Amino acid sequence: MSIDLEALYIDLHRHPELSFQETRTAGVIARELAALGLDYTEGLGTTGVATAIRNGDGPVVWLRADMDALPVEEKTGLAYASTARGIDPAGTDVPVMHACGHDMHVTALLGALERLVATKDEWSGTVVAVFQPAEEYGAGAQAMIAGGVMDAYPTPDIVLGQHLTPLPAGVVGVRPGTQMAASDGLTVRLLGRGGHGSRPHATIDPVVMAAATVMRLQTIVSREIDPREMAVVTVGAIHAGLKNNIIPAEATLELSLRYPDDDARADVLARVERVVRAEAAASGATEEPVITTLHSLPPTINDADATARLVAAWSRAFGEGSVVDPGMFTGSEDVSWFAREAGVPLVYWFWGGLDPAVYADAVARGAVNEEIPTNHSPSFAPVLHPTIERGVDALVVAAREFLA
Repeated sequence: MSIDLEALYIDLHRHPELSFQETRTAGVIARELAALGLDYTEGLGTTGVATAIRNGDGPVVWLRADMDALPVEEKTGLAYASTARGIDPAGTDVPVMHACGHDMHVTALLGALERLVATKDEWSGTVVAVFQPAEEYGAGAQAMIAGGVMDAYPTPDIVLGQHLTPLPAGVVGVRPGTQMAASDGLTVRLLGRGGHGSRPHATIDPVVMAAATVMRLQTIVSREIDPREMAVVTVGAIHAGLKNNIIPAEATLELSLRYPDDDARADVLARVERVVRAEAAASGATEEPVITTLHSLPPTINDADATARLVAAWSRAFGEGSVVDPGMFTGSEDVSWFAREAGVPLVYWFWGGLDPAVYADAVARGAVNEEIPTNHSPSFAPVLHPTIERGVDALVVAAREFLA
């Protein structure tokens, strides 16, 4: 009995779960793997699941899908829209939505496994499928590695993965070299001296310190980085104070940094630290700021030879014009930790989920940014078909290209 992939996707979409909380999702995956007759391991990196199709001698190909959702309230208006809620790491009750397409990632990988099981007489080797938690935290891949996934399954010869994106359904987007940026998430604690709002001269105001720091950080990219190079410095959150007449003792900034390679990372991190410490000193702070790294993700770099092979294979399978170079994405991913740990090539690609006519109309009117919801938007909603089918086919063609 074949998997009803549309029903599976809708079920996953209706029941999203936050990072490291994907227990129901893992259970659904385990159920489908058991129905395919595959042994599997649960609880890798808290909630991760992995399985293998061992089919004689040949290369070992790893296929990866992430499965966590986001604290976003869904606004798609779909009949199967999520109304789920969850508790975030701070203990706050939040809405939860698959606003990044990870439900489609899981659906496509399960569909690909079903196809590969059914066609075992046509290929040989080993396919390892990894269903990874907590990609949105940038922590799930390393958690699975620490949990023993690399020891429990054969070492890959290549790692493959894909991500849904707002391209027309049927289109695959990939490029050799850097496909996604490296990133760091930082927390910066600015330490002042609190006091009464009527006596600012007796305090060291961390709110003013924070404001000056935010503005100065914006000059790193605009005034210090070569305009021909890529870098992003974003302050995504500021936390300070509880009442209008109390100057607090500290303020906290949360930063997201992006860059194309490790050299650029070192450069931007050094500049951020310089600005933070200099603004604290300029404010008269008597204590040094505390800079903490929340996560650190390497650039997602596609192997050039393997990428060329896949572009040719997909072009043969899907037709001319079906594979495009989407450019480098400034978003980041943790999939490459698997390839880096094993010391093997990686290819990570994107596939489209938008109604082609809707996308073409928005392009023609220059309205893509205004009208096409992107990943992490509360309105992000792929069309079911042919998105599901192309996601399955892209994985199967890619795996078969490297299997014997």
